[in-house]
Amino acid sequence: MQNKSQNAPGHPLTFFGPWPFYREALALAIPVMLQSLITGLVSLVDNFMVAGLGDMKMAGVNIANQVNFVFMVIINVVSIAGGIFLSQHRGAQNREGMIQSFKFKLVIGTGISILYFVLCQFAPEALLSLMVSNNADGAVIVAEGARYMRAVSFSFIPLALSGAVGSSFRDIGEPNMPLIISTGAAAANTIGNWFLIYGNLGAPRLEVVGAAIATVIARLLEIVAFWVVLQRRKPAFAFKIKAIFKIDGKFLGEVISRSAMMFFSETAWVVSETIITALYNRRGGPETVAGMAAGWSVANLLFLVFPAVQTATNVIVGSTLGAGKLDEGRAKARWIMAGSIVFGIGSGLAGMLSIAAVPLVFGNLSGAAQHVTRSIIVVISIYLPLWCFLNAQFAVSRAGGDTLMGLLVDVGVTYAVFIPAAIVISRYTAWGPVALFGIAKLSDLIKALVAGWWLKKERWVRNLTIAASVFKAIL
Repeated sequence: MQNKSQNAPGHPLTFFGPWPFYREALALAIPVMLQSLITGLVSLVDNFMVAGLGDMKMAGVNIANQVNFVFMVIINVVSIAGGIFLSQHRGAQNREGMIQSFKFKLVIGTGISILYFVLCQFAPEALLSLMVSNNADGAVIVAEGARYMRAVSFSFIPLALSGAVGSSFRDIGEPNMPLIISTGAAAANTIGNWFLIYGNLGAPRLEVVGAAIATVIARLLEIVAFWVVLQRRKPAFAFKIKAIFKIDGKFLGEVISRSAMMFFSETAWVVSETIITALYNRRGGPETVAGMAAGWSVANLLFLVFPAVQTATNVIVGSTLGAGKLDEGRAKARWIMAGSIVFGIGSGLAGMLSIAAVPLVFGNLSGAAQHVTRSIIVVISIYLPLWCFLNAQFAVSRAGGDTLMGLLVDVGVTYAVFIPAAIVISRYTAWGPVALFGIAKLSDLIKALVAGWWLKKERWVRNLTIAASVFKAIL
């Protein structure tokens, strides 16, 4: 019977941990933050370059990326699900368990990417029209978005493969290699944009399709670089390619049973975000879509704290639980959640300061679009401490394999409070897109309270390398 109440000597019930602990966490978090920063900067540069084509084309690329965001979240869930087990088996020094976790990421991620690629090739208009129904310029926006989506969909399979490899390096406490490779890919993407969007130095002027092709080239270079590193470094999770389908059925069942609720909850969350996006996109014309897109491209730079917190939690707490040190895992989880609030405050302050740069970065957008951009950045900055804390709560629960909390919070609170509130505001008020989003997001306070209550049950305090613990935790 696992001890779930006793606190280990040397780990008193303190909210903040000692500096050596945070130094270890930062050693994992900073490379991830830098990688997210680079990715966010590339997205910002993409939006800056596409914004030069006008509100309509900017809006088209934005709605395509909003739909693609659903796919990217699902791929990220695959990496998180495999990473939960990879980190715990690393703590237990079980190499075969690490290999099976990595195979799960590769096979499932690639399968999902193939399905989504086919959908984007044959029916992008059907997907995109859902995002701008009742928008005054919806037909033109959808046409531009479909051109972009068909081209960028060729990057989806390389994206899934790179995500599997990069996240696995982070899961074993080696975040620097993914940072280096992703930095190179980001540079290639930016250079490709400069050549292909506007046709510089004799290159063809392809506009939104050029932005997509630059992304495809960058993703292909990224996966080639990861492949070379795997062959040379041979990390503990690596295996020979001919053994890709030699998957332990029992282990696969454990991962799927553990991740099924996480898939459902994350899908429910991303669908809710898509619904709210579709609702606020109706509150105007292309200036609303373009302005919100520009604001979210800035927000992506601020959100770099989220994957940093998730990686540090998964590696530190997951490995500790996998090693059977449950009391120590409790303490470290508490310290990470406290530190996440500080991260969120710092990120929120940075967001407020970034407002001054909106006219410089998005000067090609209309004045109305720039106003929307500044307003949504303010709202996002205010929410960042809460969102960062929520990310830490979810990361802690998942580090021990407790995916039921996500189902309770993301499905329960989101669909009982957030979505109804957004629909009511949309239907019965004349509030603008920023007010609609900001008021409806007050439901995240309820999420944090429910998540805190659930974590106290300590269903996440599990050693998943012990089979009996896995199936007991499901119940």
